[in-house]
Amino acid sequence: MRKSAPYPKGATDRGMTEFAEFADAMARPSRPAAVPARAFGRVAVLGGGTDARLLAALALAEGAEVTLFSAYGAELSALRAAGGIALRGAGPVGSYQIDADAAPSVRTTAELDAAVTGADLIFLTGPVHKQRTYAMVLADHLTDGQVLVLAPGRSMGALEARWLLGIGGCTADITLVEAATLPYWVTVSGATLNLSAAAPAPAATLPAGRFDVLAGLRPYLSHIAPAVSVLHSGFADASGLVEVAALALGGPALAPGGPAIPAGAHPLAENQTFRNMIGPDHLSIIRAMAEERRETARRFGVRDLPDCDTWLEMFAGAASGDGARPVPTRAHAQALIRCAVVGSLVPLTSAARIAAVPTPGTDAMIATASAMLGADLATAGRKLAAIGIEAADLDTARRALEEAV
Repeated sequence: MRKSAPYPKGATDRGMTEFAEFADAMARPSRPAAVPARAFGRVAVLGGGTDARLLAALALAEGAEVTLFSAYGAELSALRAAGGIALRGAGPVGSYQIDADAAPSVRTTAELDAAVTGADLIFLTGPVHKQRTYAMVLADHLTDGQVLVLAPGRSMGALEARWLLGIGGCTADITLVEAATLPYWVTVSGATLNLSAAAPAPAATLPAGRFDVLAGLRPYLSHIAPAVSVLHSGFADASGLVEVAALALGGPALAPGGPAIPAGAHPLAENQTFRNMIGPDHLSIIRAMAEERRETARRFGVRDLPDCDTWLEMFAGAASGDGARPVPTRAHAQALIRCAVVGSLVPLTSAARIAAVPTPGTDAMIATASAMLGADLATAGRKLAAIGIEAADLDTARRALEEAV
């Protein structure tokens, strides 16, 4: 893929000024945008899971022409049998049809080229291993100007996607977007998605500075907060330390989260949330892992990361009510742990090794998750050396990352 030309001398300050103006305009919707928003009239969503259905419905609600691709016959059959996607709760409440002839609807296909050809915006959904697969097979199908969004991108997902696309021979001038979360937490009930608004979360483009792309994404990802680069959004990704600690550590040795329940009483349904799984012992572990992430980020020149309370709001949701994240099923929890270790914790330890930052808490969490799932997640994880950032020392790694973004 073509790489954007480096900023000329003196352009860095101008770029930061433009970024500040853009971020300020995004925070005040009533004011004119500092940069024009890119228009995305044709949207492709790759994947047939919950995240993909949500994004397809959100795009259709904004009037886009939407195509949803899945390679799995069972997913497509279920979607077509349902006939639509119903959104309830927060967001654009309504029913969004699938493959209807007489009304705007989400078009489904099992042909990848049919989905992405001519699309302005392409969402890569699902866990890390599916996003990797999409990146490897998309190389021959992309053209100049297309935008690929990893949702969620975890830590340095855009860098990995660009590396895989390059290996596949992609030469198109595309934009990759790394978004930390989706705009809503979802509880699934058949074909109905019950939504709760998620907290603002960082998103960045690769190459950096394409603020018109982020502005154009706001109708679909209404919660995004622009980050300077994917290096900043990557280190700001605390999904691994929040999710793995909450989901992998349980039992009587750890104090439970949530309000105290008197003997013989039963917990209220509205308190059965992700945030309430995190007790004081979990929080101590999360804080220790957060400091390892912050120190590693500081060595790479990234500062002013969110505090733990903000990270909890961003990745664990509210304790109850609006913004609450649901408790996942056992199968979903295992999938989240796997994805969080591979895409969030391992990239952190990879960077920390180069920066000579000890990460005992994060290392222990990776080992715990690997033992729980019976898989060597550390080996499968996203490492800097495996995505083209070859460096044995911090200075070399910093230069390589600065050039990459």
